Amino acid sequence: MTRTSPTPLVLGIDAGGSGLRAAVAAADGGPPLATASAGAGNARSVPERLLEERLAHAVGEVLAADGRAERVRCVVAGFAGAGIPGTPGDGGHGRARRALDAALARHGVRAADVHVMADSEVAFAAAPGTPPDGLVLVAGTGAAAVRIRGRRLAATADGCGWLTGDDGSGFWIAREGLRRALRGLDGRGPATVLLPRLAAAFGAGSAPVPADPYALRYVLIDGARAASEPALLARLCPVVFDAAADGDPVAEGILDEAAGLLAGSAAALRPRRGEPLVTVGGLIGPAGPLLPRLTTRLSAWSLTPYPVADGLPGALALARAGANPEAGAGT
Repeated sequence: MTRTSPTPLVLGIDAGGSGLRAAVAAADGGPPLATASAGAGNARSVPERLLEERLAHAVGEVLAADGRAERVRCVVAGFAGAGIPGTPGDGGHGRARRALDAALARHGVRAADVHVMADSEVAFAAAPGTPPDGLVLVAGTGAAAVRIRGRRLAATADGCGWLTGDDGSGFWIAREGLRRALRGLDGRGPATVLLPRLAAAFGAGSAPVPADPYALRYVLIDGARAASEPALLARLCPVVFDAAADGDPVAEGILDEAAGLLAGSAAALRPRRGEPLVTVGGLIGPAGPLLPRLTTRLSAWSLTPYPVADGLPGALALARAGANPEAGAGT
């Protein structure tokens, strides 16, 4: 009786600023055999030890079945904040690699070919056919445009963080909603329904929205100050979208401007007409609320967005290419 060899496996990881996901799959194709998630995985902002713990949790979940760890042939992990190896500011890449190596060792994954990449690189690999060159546009809490060349990050526009950039992001939209609501309140701009709606969002229904303009002013100011983390303020972004859907011209203007800023970041990378473009993030991923406006603006370059939920499918595609180099990256 002939005994067949166990099917080789690949491991893909997408570690973003809001969450980390891992999946294991057969090296020769097919859907994931198991997936798992953990907390945020940004290699620049998450402490290395905590990043290792989160990676170990997710890897342990997907490799829980007997014998899976020894069958892993290739690992591809994309990290937010990883940077480009050998360049100034690439410290995130080193932290990601050390944390990943430690997490894999904990679960007995030792013989695999391991690759640490940027999260934008694995997101782009989720495009049909896993193309080698093109653009990635990211818009969630933050925002950035990235050029991919030879499946590696070659150039970026924006992605500078909430204080110095991230134009058109969820944080940017929420902050502009607050700023323009306050302008409308004191006569520096047009009146907008954003004023009572944002005040209600800060109060979360616990108290009536004050009618006195002076009191209302400080509901917004103090509420914004209390939302000390950009991700917390970005959660107000849906208030702006709802106001725009109800026809508020100020909210509509904010969203139009956000779409224009994102398109401008892509334009800074000198897009070629019709080249592949992947969009990812809560605003412009699948069914993203800003995607229609963005699509209209990108048509000037004959760019058609291919929205993806995250980079996990791309990480698996690249891992399969690494495990089957003779088959090419489209495996």
